[in-house]
Formats: sequence, structure tokens, C-alpha cells
Amino acid sequence: MTKRKGLSANAWTTIAVVAAAVLIIGGVLVFNGKDAPAPPPGAVAAEILNPPGSNTLSTAPGGAVTVVEFVDYQCPVCEAYYQNVTKSIEHDYAGKITFVTRNFPLPMHPLAVSAAKAAEAAAMQGKYREMYDKLYGDYRTWALAADGQNVSEDAARAQARFDAYAKELGLDLARFHADAASPAVRKRIDQGKADGQKAGVTGTPTIFVNGTRFEPSGNTYAAIAQQLRGQLDQALTQ
Repeated sequence: MTKRKGLSANAWTTIAVVAAAVLIIGGVLVFNGKDAPAPPPGAVAAEILNPPGSNTLSTAPGGAVTVVEFVDYQCPVCEAYYQNVTKSIEHDYAGKITFVTRNFPLPMHPLAVSAAKAAEAAAMQGKYREMYDKLYGDYRTWALAADGQNVSEDAARAQARFDAYAKELGLDLARFHADAASPAVRKRIDQGKADGQKAGVTGTPTIFVNGTRFEPSGNTYAAIAQQLRGQLDQALTQ
């Protein structure tokens, strides 16, 4: 959602979170509120969604079914998807699908880029999936303010949590910091955003199954999970 004069960023974030609980538009719970071109017709090319070197949560021999999710690590709905939709799918479909995640940090989430840098820096030491799980599994301790409702702007607290995750995962902390600040990591984040825009992504989470945008029609996370599983099952039989 765009800021308007007279309301703080946190106030608008609260409105967005409340609205997201009941509103699903175009397959993405709305957070940016910006006018944007409609997604391109048909399937999006693999070289846009899943270029070489993309981070994966799971891989399947032959790659018959590929799921690509564009995420913002500080997005409350992305965290809700993780808890209620994608985490169990990742587990239940392990070895059957290739699950790719791409960066798409949104401007109203002040710590989204820092979290993406932490994830990419962990990937450079072979611990992407583990850091991904830390960021979403421990979301409230770094992503939300003390009130537990508004998104946090406390970069120092977030970095302390990212460092703690890195230590828990056995990462070289000096290298973790250097990689997070590197042009290579920034390029990967920017490329995710650019590729997402080419694919018609305007908010997070946005999911593609074999290049086709997943358009949830349910109004609960359970219904969304069931619908996505049905689409995966269908794709696996083709």
C-alpha cells in the first residue's frame, strides 16, 4: 500500500495486514497497491522464473514440476503462507517437485532487503534452506515491532537475529557479513525483483507452477493449500 500524508508507515502496514486476512486479489494478497501491468498471458519462460543458480528448497529428478515463489521475508502474508501452505508442501512433495524461491522485497517493508541479504549470504555457504526456515520460523522476533502487529524498522535488532541464525547454522560470520554486503548478493536480489516484474509480479507471495501463475480462489489458507496441492497433483500426472 502506498503511504499517504498524515499516516505513518506502521499505520498503513496494520491496515494492510488486516485487509490481507480477508482479501485475495489476483492470487496475491495485496500489499503494494500500485497500478501495474497485468501478468503476461500463458506460461512465463523458465529463464525468467528459474534462471541458473536460483535458490531451491527442494529438487526433483528431471524437474517435471517446478514451483517458483516470489517472496518478501518481512511480508506478513508470506510468513502466513510459509506456516500454513508452503512449508508442508515442501515436506510432502519432497523429491517430487523442484521448489524455487526468488527475492521480491517490497518498499513498505524496511527490513526486507536486509533479510534477503542474510538469506543470500547463507546460500553462499550452502545453507540457504536453513536460513529461509530461520527467517520465517522465527519471524516475530525480527520482522515485527514490539507490539507484535506492525512491521519493525529496527535494523540493529534484526541484524542481531540474523547473526544468531548464522552462528546456529555454523556459518563463518565474517564471510556471512562480507557476502551480505557484496555487490554479488545485491545483484541477485535486484535480479529477482526484475524477473518478477517481467513475470507480472506486483506483490508477495506470488507462486508459479510450471510457469503458470497460481491463482488462489479460496478465502482461507487451508483452502489455498488444498487448491495448490490439487494443481501440483494434476501437474504430476501429466
